[in-house]
Parts: sequence; structure tokens; C-alpha cells
Amino acid sequence: MSATTGSTTTKQTTIEADPEVPTITMTREFDAPPERVFQAWVDPELFVQWIGPRSIDTRIEHWDARTGGSWSYTAEREDLHETFFGSFHEVRSPERLVQTFTWGGEPDSVSLETLRFEPLEGGRTRIVGVSVVESMELRDLILSSGMEVGVNEGYEKLDELLARG
Repeated sequence: MSATTGSTTTKQTTIEADPEVPTITMTREFDAPPERVFQAWVDPELFVQWIGPRSIDTRIEHWDARTGGSWSYTAEREDLHETFFGSFHEVRSPERLVQTFTWGGEPDSVSLETLRFEPLEGGRTRIVGVSVVESMELRDLILSSGMEVGVNEGYEKLDELLARG
């Protein structure tokens, strides 16, 4: 299962599901060097500016972006209040971030996410994120949830943040 999302006027995000294992792989390029893109993932003041859809406000509850650290945040709008939490397994600037991810609505389901920040010519970066979940059913539920809206809008907001310098 594979999908490329985004309009022709924006950068493309590729979201792929391996037919053999419960993984989701997302790939996207950004017009900034790996150090800046990585920083946007680990600095809580930057992270809240871009994560998720435009209709959501994000509030950091706890953030300790170091190997062995942990994090939690709340995503809110008038009709929604969702919590997310996890642990930073490995924080290796500017090339790799490994963390667990749990949605508060399903606290027994934990995914393992590995992000690679690959340098490209011209001071650009490709991120490749692989999420491993506990079952094919859960993976398919995530994919059918509309998650691509939050991913695409979030990455568009990250583009805007990186363009501001």
C-alpha cells in the first residue's frame, strides 16, 4: 500500500505501508539543512508550531529531548482533546531520532518510530520516518484515520517555520 499526498504546488509526502510487516514509512523533503529540521523535531517551542493539522493547538506537558528522556503533549480544538506521550530512545543530532509514541486514547498500543534526517544537495534534507506498530489491523486503522491530513498540514507548517529562519 502506497500513497503520495500533497498538491502539485506543495512538496510531496510519501506514505507507504509494507504488505508483510506492520509498518508505516513516511518520506518528505525540506528546504533546510538537517540541523535545522532536526531542531524543529526536538525543540518543544518549535515542535508545537508545526505538529499536526492547522485546526489543532498543541500544548507541551513534558519534554526532555535526550537519549533516555520522555515527552507528552496535548492536541486541542473546541471539539477535541487528545493526549500523546512517549520516550526518546535515541537522540542523535542531526541524523537520527528514535522514540516511542502512544495515543492516550489507546495507552496499551505503543509504536516505535525511527526518523532519519538525510542531507541533500543545496542544504536540503530528506526525512524518512518508519513507525512499527503491533499489528497489521492497527496499522490499517491508523492509515484509514485521515492521518495524512495532519501529516501534510504539519509538514506544510514546518516548511513555513523553516522558511522564516
